[in-house]
Amino acid sequence: MKSQNHIPTTKVARASQFVKAGIKVGGNYIKHYSKKLVQPGLGNEELHSDNAADIYDALSELKGSALKMAQMLSMDRNILPRAYVDKFAMSQYSAPPLSGPLVVKTFRNYFGKSPQQLYDRFDMEAVNAASIGQVHQAWKGGKKLAVKVQYPGVADSVTSDLKIAKPLAVRLLNLNERDIDRYMGEVEAKLLEETDYDLELKRSVAISESCAHIANLVFPKYYPELSSKRILTMDWLEGLHLKDFLKTNPSQEVRNQIGQALWDFYNYQVHTLKQVHADPHPGNFLMRADGTMGVIDFGCVKVIPDYFYENYFRLINFDTLDDEALTKQIFRNLEFLVPGDSPKEEAFFTDLFKQMIFMLGMPFSVREFDFGNDAYFDRVYAFAEELSKIDELKNSKVARGSQDGLYINRTYYGLYSMLNELKATVITHKPDWLLSRKLRDELQGATA
Repeated sequence: MKSQNHIPTTKVARASQFVKAGIKVGGNYIKHYSKKLVQPGLGNEELHSDNAADIYDALSELKGSALKMAQMLSMDRNILPRAYVDKFAMSQYSAPPLSGPLVVKTFRNYFGKSPQQLYDRFDMEAVNAASIGQVHQAWKGGKKLAVKVQYPGVADSVTSDLKIAKPLAVRLLNLNERDIDRYMGEVEAKLLEETDYDLELKRSVAISESCAHIANLVFPKYYPELSSKRILTMDWLEGLHLKDFLKTNPSQEVRNQIGQALWDFYNYQVHTLKQVHADPHPGNFLMRADGTMGVIDFGCVKVIPDYFYENYFRLINFDTLDDEALTKQIFRNLEFLVPGDSPKEEAFFTDLFKQMIFMLGMPFSVREFDFGNDAYFDRVYAFAEELSKIDELKNSKVARGSQDGLYINRTYYGLYSMLNELKATVITHKPDWLLSRKLRDELQGATA
């Protein structure tokens, strides 16, 4: 893959990239509708493919929050046409890498030395390049290391990039502008955290040590003396990203074992640590033939406030939904229902969110869940598509749902999606207080 010698860092230069992408997309539409005049039955596949390529090319040159947006969108197979999902998925670990001189410049800025002076050996060609930074192989003291180098200017451009990208997101995704404004602060805060490798180092060490007891998980050792605010050094972990791992045709036993490790990892973080690796895309996991899995990249960690945790997860116990007054109170606490709702609106949104909880909470309602059940995911995607067409949601004058839910929902969506691709069946461990009476009776009957 061709390396990149320059990254636009000024607001004007970065805005120009978005404008150029917009012009190309406009040209693609003109070309598409011109063809459609002579081919009335022409589908949109070529249009989507051309638009996806042009938008991705622009975002990949910008790096940072612009490319991170593409990465997040690639995880949601329901929002975008397949051409966008496939193209944007490249941002998870296959973006154009930074050239050697820019890598050396970053090291000199933070260590006053070149990488060759810090390590016994440093491979100048990146092995992975994603949204915020790229990874190089290095060796020191006989150990093989992974060195993550952040792209120049990424941290300084987060706020301006999000402002520039908002119109593109509104038009491309047909999203409600009020919803975007409501959650922009949470997204901006998390992206700024992801650019702080000092913070990532602390979180990586803390969470790795706390989760070291979970079966079949492997974490790298981190090296503070070879790390800085924009460079992070850790042990090199062997393994394959999900797509490449599945090409090896792993057995169902191995798929289940890795799937169980994934579920247990997130279960422990959410319910014990109350903070969670909130970036569960395939680029952050390295899967192995023996059923073990390496976990990397703790740049995006969501700390879960107690108030949100207690209300949000109480709904996962379906017994809660049998109590109408309690359910409505929790819905108000989580801002699913808002002051000013008419009785008709309150009834409508209460029913809508209960349907959503029953569907998305289904894996929690049983002891064991088959995430390879495509019929379940088809229902989830169909339900999401129907939501996008509901006038009451599209025309709502307020954005609904706590800002704290943004990354928790994203976490579970990413987890479900990976487990579905693995076709894994897992025991959905959960705290006792999340067990419904029905499930508790079933478990007691099974052990009687």
